[in-house]
Amino acid sequence: MTFSRGILTRAQWQESEAAVTPEAVFRERRALIKALGMGAVGASLPGQVHAGILDLFGDSKPKEFSTQALEYAKASGFVTDEALTPENKVIRHNNFYEFGTGKQDPAANSQGMRVDPWQLTIEGLVDKPLTLGFDDLLRRYPLEERIYRLRCVEAWSMVVPWVGFPLAALLKEAGVKSGATHVAFETLFDPEQMPGQKNRLMGGGIHYPYVEGLTLAEAMNELTLMSVGLYGKTLPPQNGAPIRLVVPWKYGFKSIKSIVKIRVLAKQPPTSWNRLVPHEYGFYANVNPQVDHPRWSQASERRIGPGGLFSAERIPTRMFNGYGDYVAELYRGLDLRTHF
Repeated sequence: MTFSRGILTRAQWQESEAAVTPEAVFRERRALIKALGMGAVGASLPGQVHAGILDLFGDSKPKEFSTQALEYAKASGFVTDEALTPENKVIRHNNFYEFGTGKQDPAANSQGMRVDPWQLTIEGLVDKPLTLGFDDLLRRYPLEERIYRLRCVEAWSMVVPWVGFPLAALLKEAGVKSGATHVAFETLFDPEQMPGQKNRLMGGGIHYPYVEGLTLAEAMNELTLMSVGLYGKTLPPQNGAPIRLVVPWKYGFKSIKSIVKIRVLAKQPPTSWNRLVPHEYGFYANVNPQVDHPRWSQASERRIGPGGLFSAERIPTRMFNGYGDYVAELYRGLDLRTHF
């Protein structure tokens, strides 16, 4: 956000709030089955296939985790033709394997999650290690709304109004020491709250706790956000309460949820999906329509709107998810097919 001759302007990475799509109501699962003629066929489908077909159409609304309104600098006046993804899709279509692998599992299985008290530690190669509590996460830094495109590695996408603060602000307060090259992140490990951590089949075979990482330059980039909310309210647990990372030019699995530890390091850290399936999920995970996933194309994506995934428009995927002007320089000299 800049000022020119007294006129407030917005950076190109900011998306429009003017074209908000109204929130739609999910259709009932049984109505969908009937409409598709799947009453008998659906029962014979494998569980994972059946769950995938019905991801967006639950039988009942889960009990609600308590969220609260946030105070933040409200963004407005964006210039874009991209509409926000309806809130009920953002909070009901999630990948958070700690609560199950189905898209509705996180909303259904996370509503009893406790986030207060909470401790986020910043340690490693820093001058001043920090420990932040729940209240610190909401009030320590000025909050702002940023509307970012979210591109999943599974080739669907959303447009989400996040509320948070730059990761750079946190790292600058801690003071990054000379020799630091990377930043590592770790999700809460609590199998009693997160059933996917207790049951490896339910948790997608991931070795928990979930870990992620960025180069220091990526972490300090102006787009990299520590989010404490969306749609003007604190995060629900299925979206990563109470604090998560948002890195909009990378595939969604890089934006680690429910973070409890940040470490500044002098080497590249391990990351969960790269450790599990290294030939499919690289460390960088930049959105790149020219580098396909081994099992599907990344040239296009389905933008989830009011009708959900089934009616989603397929649109071309943009390099770096459209944020190349702000991040392409970070990868100068790298072969992005090798360093995928």
